[in-house]
Amino acid sequence: MFNNSSGLKINTEEVVKEIIGFMKADLGSLYKIIIGTDSGLFADKSADFVTAVVIHRVGNGGRYFWRRIELKQFHTLRDRIIKEVLLSLEVAKEVLMELKNSSAPDFDFEIHADIGENGKSKVLIQEVVSIIRAHNFNVKTKPESYAASNVADRHV
Repeated sequence: MFNNSSGLKINTEEVVKEIIGFMKADLGSLYKIIIGTDSGLFADKSADFVTAVVIHRVGNGGRYFWRRIELKQFHTLRDRIIKEVLLSLEVAKEVLMELKNSSAPDFDFEIHADIGENGKSKVLIQEVVSIIRAHNFNVKTKPESYAASNVADRHV
């Protein structure tokens, strides 16, 4: 279940309905649907994962939806980053399946990974980008990966 801006819990189908409604309110704009996940590690090695689904009306704001999952036993940064990517891919496939079954206006689709050239995760960039591209998705990393590093990060 995802949280919307009103704090209501909604499922993927309802998220897509709200996204389509947002796009249909201004059919003259360009849209991007973006998925990103961020995580925080706890002392007991469990981690809190937040995945954001962002609908961006390019040049004119947007909306987002998010969900939180707590998972156990992440001993390495690599394990946690790869799990972030896998969660983003899972949500991306769910959202796209719902979008294909609807009358959505045209949009671009991206996955944002919370990794960049600065920091400990930089050694994982090639691996993460390859995983996402292997699933036929466009990928952005820091500093362009705002769905993961800003939106999802707000709720970790």
